[in-house]
Amino acid sequence: MLTQQADWYDTPLYYDIIFDQDTAKEAAFLEALTVKHSDAVSGQALRILEPACGSGRLITELALHGHQVSGFDLNEHMLEYTRERLKPKHLKAALWQGRMEDFALPSSQSFDLAHCLVSTFKYVLEEGGALSHLQRVASSLRPGGLYVIGVHLTDYANEREQHERWVGERDGVQIICNTHTWPPDRQARREALRTRLRITRDEKTTVQETRWQFRTYNAAEMKRLLKKVPALTCVACYDFTYDIASPRELDDSYEDIVLVLRKEG
Repeated sequence: MLTQQADWYDTPLYYDIIFDQDTAKEAAFLEALTVKHSDAVSGQALRILEPACGSGRLITELALHGHQVSGFDLNEHMLEYTRERLKPKHLKAALWQGRMEDFALPSSQSFDLAHCLVSTFKYVLEEGGALSHLQRVASSLRPGGLYVIGVHLTDYANEREQHERWVGERDGVQIICNTHTWPPDRQARREALRTRLRITRDEKTTVQETRWQFRTYNAAEMKRLLKKVPALTCVACYDFTYDIASPRELDDSYEDIVLVLRKEG
């Protein structure tokens, strides 16, 4: 079977089918975090910013909950997909094209909550870019506002290749997603990844492959980075089960970490 080289961000429907399965759970978790770790009141409408908003699954879900949502993404295909999914629900969101490292807000509005889950933060490959991103998000938050980041930590001692598999289906379209991660280069702070989407649609199957790199972080490297942004304080950690009743430590005992950073001052 022919494998097509493509950026999976250029095919938002397939990307969305894979990642949309936990959307409702993630949205509820984000709302619960604002009540537990900031001064937000349960049920209060929040001003929410999503860097790298992708296919708009959380933009849409949180707008349905009555929040004022904004987001940006580098890929215009993702932004257009988000606009189209909002229309039939008569929902509104402020959307624009921007990069994690140097995004600019279209207005002087401050936010109660910003969030960036599923390791998107690791696309920022340089230390300076990561620092700039955190500083810009901090500037966009009101005092007491939260930035919630989901990151897959790297185990430098594990020299085996890693594999993850997800399956999703919607309206007769089935996606099997296989992601392969090679052992990290600790000196360069890079790890290479390959994702293959096996797409079955209208009784035809095709394979789409994307290759990219992530910046690596273990717990100590993440702590060093956060220390450079005094405006943000890490007030809690969780894992990708999104269980508000089960906080974790910022350490290397688990891989999928959710950092809750609060704007001080």
